[in-house]
Amino acid sequence: MRRLARGEAVQEGYWIVADRQTAGRGRHGRSWFDGAGNFMGSTFVSQRAGDPPLSTLALVAGLAVQSTIDEQLGVDRQALLKWPNDVLVDGAKIAGILLEGAPGGVVVGIGVNLEVAPKVLGRATTALRKLGSTISRNTFAQLLADTFDREVERWRTYGLEPILGRWQAAAHPVGTPLLVGEPGEAQLEGTFAGLNPDGSLQLRLADGALRAIHAGEVNLVERN
Repeated sequence: MRRLARGEAVQEGYWIVADRQTAGRGRHGRSWFDGAGNFMGSTFVSQRAGDPPLSTLALVAGLAVQSTIDEQLGVDRQALLKWPNDVLVDGAKIAGILLEGAPGGVVVGIGVNLEVAPKVLGRATTALRKLGSTISRNTFAQLLADTFDREVERWRTYGLEPILGRWQAAAHPVGTPLLVGEPGEAQLEGTFAGLNPDGSLQLRLADGALRAIHAGEVNLVERN
């Protein structure tokens, strides 16, 4: 971000991967747990003429992360995407994505629990090692970088529509109960009704109406 702000060129495909972070953050400036051995990396995607909206790179990154994690899981498990920027395994968060606008494009930050999972009040978390994978941080980083490059190329070449279909196929099923709203604010309750053509979430309310969600905290609701 500092290099871009100074007007320096940052080539696509270049990643910064941290061993530890002292000022890592998630959405709304929340702190980010920097367990040793976990993946914490950022890359830059430039804005080119004809590109889909840069905000939809959250979906692109989600597909890349989900695919890379899935390669490490056994046949009995599958990583699921949760709009807009989380990856879950068995209902527990294993990865998060954060997009930040930068001069000429966007910086995509990704954190994946490889070795250890943070303890987060009110939220289940997990790590690949807990699920039986012993992949090293550097090996995971190379696999993710390669997969992300392919996904960005598809996004540019074929547009957003195929991305939306693939993302929805990799997410929790349509009809999944959701709560939407930032902490401390009134929350909307409904069910997942897929994605809109612009990548926003469709929330079906109790009266059957559809509400487009363009931003906000989304949580799965467990029902007995």
